[in-house]
Amino acid sequence: MSEANNQEVVGYRAPQVCKFVGITYRQLDYWARTELLRPSLQEASGSGSQRMYSFTDLVQLKVIKRLLDAGMSLKKIRSAVEILRTQLASDEPLSDVTLLSDGHTIYAAHSADEVVDVFRRGQGVFGIAVGPVQDEVAGAIHELVPASVVSTAAELPAVEAN
Repeated sequence: MSEANNQEVVGYRAPQVCKFVGITYRQLDYWARTELLRPSLQEASGSGSQRMYSFTDLVQLKVIKRLLDAGMSLKKIRSAVEILRTQLASDEPLSDVTLLSDGHTIYAAHSADEVVDVFRRGQGVFGIAVGPVQDEVAGAIHELVPASVVSTAAELPAVEAN
């Protein structure tokens, strides 16, 4: 549920954010000052003022933390965030996609049919979901072989390689 649908937007101060996300205040402060992720509700405006983060900010910060935990460098994460901001034309790029990482690169899944390599500026990645393939093969078997002859794939005779 987006914050626009809420009656009242709740803000979170830095100490709460650090606890929820699992990062230090120093990390949070650095990320805000270097504009990796700035608080969307209230920026610090001088001595004594506090940043206020939204729920969506917390989600994005947690994504950054998980990418760091997966072995991604902060430099690569920063680059990915900038690329996604541009590609998605969004100030909240880490809440608009599903991200996958192998520790070396970051892939953005915009839908079940579209996964792209973020660092290659949207180059498509080929992926196969095994479940639908199993269903497709089972359906083909049932079409080609009458159910009275073969009831399950496990009962098909084994074929030996020459």
